[in-house]
Amino acid sequence: MNRSNYLIAVIALALINTASNTHAQSLEPRAYANAPIGLNFLLVGYQNSTGGLVFDPAVPVEDAETDIDIGFLGFVHTMDVAGNSSKIGAILPYSSLAATGFAVDPDGNREFRTRDQQGLADPLFFFSMNFYGAPATALKDFKNYKQDIIVGFTFTVVPPLGVYDSSKLINIGTNRWTIKPGIGVSKAVGKWTLEASADVALYTDNNDFFNGQTREQDPIYSTQLHVTYTFPRNIWLAVSAT
Repeated sequence: MNRSNYLIAVIALALINTASNTHAQSLEPRAYANAPIGLNFLLVGYQNSTGGLVFDPAVPVEDAETDIDIGFLGFVHTMDVAGNSSKIGAILPYSSLAATGFAVDPDGNREFRTRDQQGLADPLFFFSMNFYGAPATALKDFKNYKQDIIVGFTFTVVPPLGVYDSSKLINIGTNRWTIKPGIGVSKAVGKWTLEASADVALYTDNNDFFNGQTREQDPIYSTQLHVTYTFPRNIWLAVSAT
């Protein structure tokens, strides 16, 4: 594999890591790394999530467990915006959900329930730009680029287009908008790269929640720290915390 093709493969892997964050908080080393402009990526991925669900105490459900499979198809384009390297992308996920739990009546009696649903999940659209330290560079010139400090931002929007049934408590779709701005800093020191990022997820109200209720969600703030070491042939290993 020549240097250019290998570089594209490394960048594609980083973009897939970003795409996998559609429905869950995940660690994303090199999210603010520079990339050659004018490239297009078709992304295909899969994610599984299994575990318990915790509801508000007012919701009469106990011991709920879910198994969610998500396959996604996406497209990412790298481009020049005001002389800075930038990316736009869209992720279209399809999900299969299987849930079990016990519904509890006012007398404390428990009834076992199941919930199965398949369909499109809420899609994701994002724009990111490195506005300092990552000039827009064509692939043929990228080998001459040397990173020092990069500062960038990401803006993600998740519209409520996934399948949703308000008569059911658990759904693939969320029936609410999610807006997630974030900022990150990356510093290269020899073969090491130090990264830090912060973002906030903002949610609109779901005015058609279970049985006609309204669901509100406070903003969720998150930070990530990454230490990455680059081996020969641009292979890298990261240690991350969030």
